Amino acid sequence: MKRNYYLISLIFLIFFAISFLTNILGAINPNVSDSYSLTGTMTGMLPFSFFIAYGLMSIPAGMMIQKYHEKKSLTLAWILAFSGALLFTAFPVFPVFLCSLFMIGSGMAILQVAIYPLLRVAGGEEHFAFNSVIAQLVFGAASFLSPFVYSYLVLGLADREAAGGFVIRLAAAGTPADLPWVSIYLLFTLISLLMTLIIISTRFPAVELREEERAGAWKTHLDLFKQKKVILFFFGIFCYVGTEQGIANWISEFLRTYHGLRPEVEGARAVGLFWGMMTIGCFLGLFLLKVMDSKLVLRIFTVSALVILTFTLFGSVKMALFGFPALGFCLSVMYAIIFSLALNSVSKSHGSFSGILCSGIAGGAIVSLIVGRLKDLVGLQAGMMVLYITLAYILSISFWAKPIVSNATIKRKK
Repeated sequence: MKRNYYLISLIFLIFFAISFLTNILGAINPNVSDSYSLTGTMTGMLPFSFFIAYGLMSIPAGMMIQKYHEKKSLTLAWILAFSGALLFTAFPVFPVFLCSLFMIGSGMAILQVAIYPLLRVAGGEEHFAFNSVIAQLVFGAASFLSPFVYSYLVLGLADREAAGGFVIRLAAAGTPADLPWVSIYLLFTLISLLMTLIIISTRFPAVELREEERAGAWKTHLDLFKQKKVILFFFGIFCYVGTEQGIANWISEFLRTYHGLRPEVEGARAVGLFWGMMTIGCFLGLFLLKVMDSKLVLRIFTVSALVILTFTLFGSVKMALFGFPALGFCLSVMYAIIFSLALNSVSKSHGSFSGILCSGIAGGAIVSLIVGRLKDLVGLQAGMMVLYITLAYILSISFWAKPIVSNATIKRKK
């Protein structure tokens, strides 16, 4: 198929929108907690409601896409996201928010499963690796940007009488005066509606799935779960996403609780820098994976994360403001390396195994909830120490993983 530049651009836009909607919770958590007088456990229910959708939807989404194809699946995904965001902006109460997050998370899970095969076909097989890297950069850029957009909206709405910009006036018209952070979900509603209309008006090519992209039958998944290494790698993805979200979702609250910083200013900036440094870390990771074994790269980045986590949790405010973005840098290569080590450790049923691994994204739900519960019992600082366990498990992968195929490296000439 000839390269379709419009479709490639649309796919990059979808990556941007997915990231923009997904990684905002860390920035808004303190304000949500204040608005609804939430305990740590109840605050932990926010990422739980969102990320548990990945655990429940990843495998069924793969089967649905094979049956109904990309256009219908993408349309359904954006309708779910639009409905969830609209529901919450219309009824901004805590139980509805949890339901809204699950609906948005379900839509994002479908998009994540559908988007890579579509990118391969639209951009051409020979350009797939390059386009995938660009997609990750776009994804990272949106994660970096969204907390700053949130900060702009909340600070602009702080004094509604002085709000002069068109965007702020529009946000003020659709946002409760005592819940300015809801404005970000008003924006999500508009983004999801726009994406739905674009998808409906776009003609999509037929996508012939590779073997590794096909979702197998339920029996195939159950057979894979009987293999010890499948379960071990599932928990690897579980622990990675749990670590990522266990940090990102509590950065702003940690800085407020222990250093007195404002969630909508310094907190939002720290969350944005966390995601921004994760994107920058990908560049170094790409280079290192060409000169070093992936298990060694994973080991170096994980040990670095353990050291930096210690200084971040128990150091000064300057260490925390440096440490959280630095943790994003350390986490940057982990997901890709764990995923590739997993797929390279089995000889068949890669599509089904990928679905199982994607279900491990539910770790973002469970670990964030555990941190929230521990916050109520022993404090947030001690609660975030659970991340030592998840990072230790990731570190262990660098020792016990035995892939059938290792990553190709540049060998020095003798």
